[in-house]
Amino acid sequence: MTLSSTDSPLVLYGQTFTSRLLLGTSRYPSPSVLEAAVQRARPAMVTASLRRQGSHPAESGHSFWELLRKLNVPVLPNTAGCHSVQEAITTAQMAREVFETPWIKLELIGDDYTLQPDTLNLVEAAAHLIQDGFQVLPYCTEDLVLCQRLVDVGCQAVMPWAAPIGTGRGPVNPYALQLLRERLPVPMLVDAGLGLPSHACQVMEWGYDGVLLNTAVALAQDPVAMAGAFADAVQAGRSAHRAGAMAAQDAAQPSTPVLGTPFWHHDHA
Repeated sequence: MTLSSTDSPLVLYGQTFTSRLLLGTSRYPSPSVLEAAVQRARPAMVTASLRRQGSHPAESGHSFWELLRKLNVPVLPNTAGCHSVQEAITTAQMAREVFETPWIKLELIGDDYTLQPDTLNLVEAAAHLIQDGFQVLPYCTEDLVLCQRLVDVGCQAVMPWAAPIGTGRGPVNPYALQLLRERLPVPMLVDAGLGLPSHACQVMEWGYDGVLLNTAVALAQDPVAMAGAFADAVQAGRSAHRAGAMAAQDAAQPSTPVLGTPFWHHDHA
């Protein structure tokens, strides 16, 4: 996915990325499929869960760690599976040592059924991690007040969901997502719930700065082709947003104005 010559790159916490797609690394049919999907999509970062992989290569399968290094893509550790502030903080601190990066995707789960973020405690966790030197990308809902509070405590970007993780339903609350984009000036990436490239294209058309995907690619019949389709869709949506869409009309508008009567309609008899 290449940027047009007139486009500006994605910048998060002062770091520049040439892609606006972030890709998860779980649930792929095989490591080789994951590797090929990453090579096709060329994402800005790949996410990895310390809790799912273990804190040491010997515990979790040396091959996965070797694959992450081989991909040569920045790793965004996450705190997946954490249900308390302290659990998220501890996991983030461990991930910083293991992955040797200050980046963290902050996940604090409040409901096991929907995996909805714990909106009551997320801000506290984010504030603590930012004070501890982390570059926090919080996974959150599309709630405007929550996202504003996350920005207030120092998050330089937020990642609202489109729908619950793994559902593939696409944006279930377009009004709230569009309002959020209009109101907050920080970079925003849609994280979770996208199922089709058209979903990614749509949120990019609304002005979102990027998307984070996992299940939509990993569980596709052809994950490599789907990774490419999403990469293309993200860039198409970005280009459309920058181009400026026409205003929607209530009535039909002729694309070719009629200027007089065509000469062949005259009666020459």
